[in-house]
Amino acid sequence: MPATGPVTAIPINCTLKRSDGKEDSSTDAMIAVLKAQFEKAGVKVSETIRVADHNVLPGVTSDEGEGDAWPELRQTILAHDILIFGGPIWMGQIGSIAKRVLERMDAFLSETDDKGHMPSFGKVAVAAIVGNEDGAHMSSAQLFQALNDVGWSVPAVAACYWVGEAMGSVDFKDLKTTPDKVAETAETVAKNAAHLAGLLKATPYP
Repeated sequence: MPATGPVTAIPINCTLKRSDGKEDSSTDAMIAVLKAQFEKAGVKVSETIRVADHNVLPGVTSDEGEGDAWPELRQTILAHDILIFGGPIWMGQIGSIAKRVLERMDAFLSETDDKGHMPSFGKVAVAAIVGNEDGAHMSSAQLFQALNDVGWSVPAVAACYWVGEAMGSVDFKDLKTTPDKVAETAETVAKNAAHLAGLLKATPYP
């Protein structure tokens, strides 16, 4: 039977920084831009998960044993209709914590139901990417290929990103206003993702 209720989203921030108050995260700033647009589109957005604050162990299963924080995070993520996958660019590619999350989702491939559906089937993923060098297209390509492989649906215009000047010192969090193109893209990402998630919630994949 099709699910009912509002479309929900969960942001995850794969910054390399912990929430210790010493330094703000530009990824959080980008997630905030998207969150505002998702809420305008009628999506209920939960509190962001800062992955660096949790002990997500290396591996490719859904539970790597004692001390592993991933099983609980996995359950929280899969309880939502949309995943806002936030991450920074480092060395021209998506950061290592984002890659660890993707590696842990590899377990979805062997966790299919009797229809062959992975736990993420019928759920939508978008990206929030920031960095001070080139690499936004490379990073979104890495994310979307991996996420689609493990069952997530990727809508049209699914990445909202900002990159500063190469070798520069200005971060996205330092900007006094959100650039017009970023704001426009965030609106499109949110509307498209909300639309697709609503369709899949009402009419699941066969």
